[in-house]
Amino acid sequence: MTNPAQDSVDNRDNSALKVVGQLKEDILTGYFKPGEKLKMARLKERYQVGVSPLREALSQLLIEQLVVVENQRGFKVHPVSREEMLDIYQTRAEIEALCIGQAIERGDDEWEAGILAAAHRMRKFGDLVDKDPQEWERRHQAFHTAIASGCQSPALLHVRRSLYEKASRYRNLWLKKNMANSQVFDANQKEHDALIDALLAHDGEQARELIRQHLLSPSRALDESQGLDEL
Repeated sequence: MTNPAQDSVDNRDNSALKVVGQLKEDILTGYFKPGEKLKMARLKERYQVGVSPLREALSQLLIEQLVVVENQRGFKVHPVSREEMLDIYQTRAEIEALCIGQAIERGDDEWEAGILAAAHRMRKFGDLVDKDPQEWERRHQAFHTAIASGCQSPALLHVRRSLYEKASRYRNLWLKKNMANSQVFDANQKEHDALIDALLAHDGEQARELIRQHLLSPSRALDESQGLDEL
């Protein structure tokens, strides 16, 4: 026999889990702007759920530092700042370098093949990057994930994923400003090619330095152009 009470709890949990993913995506892609108040009426209409799963979802994103409590009266999107951006990117660059160092030591032929396949999918979308930068970014992230996965450390990959999500709002601004610029895009692709060469040669020192510089580029560009003012 089914348990109505348990079914109700399960449905609520599923609704909250679904909303967490949807709301997180909306925050990371900029649908909800940094510092914007998250009004319950608007959230209920957008996600077609009640207050209870929304509060559970917001509480989860509070833990993930994507939302903040506003004077104990509600929630708003976590604001952005130059200090946070530089901290996230510098930490992310070091974590990614650590992933790559371990991946070179532990990766096998399947790992190398996965990198080449992900790079091929990313390059195939290159001519369409200005039309759909988000799709290119998904392929770009898949490429870097294929590289990092070789470290074979779930704990390290979890930290890496968290930092990627926190960097996404800043990176999406960089994409909007630069991906239509063929020179910037070509330079980005050359960095990928150099990184692949170092990985396949198992040159850990070179690969770690290349990934640090590659990941720090967006933060440096935004800092120099004061691009945070547009968020």
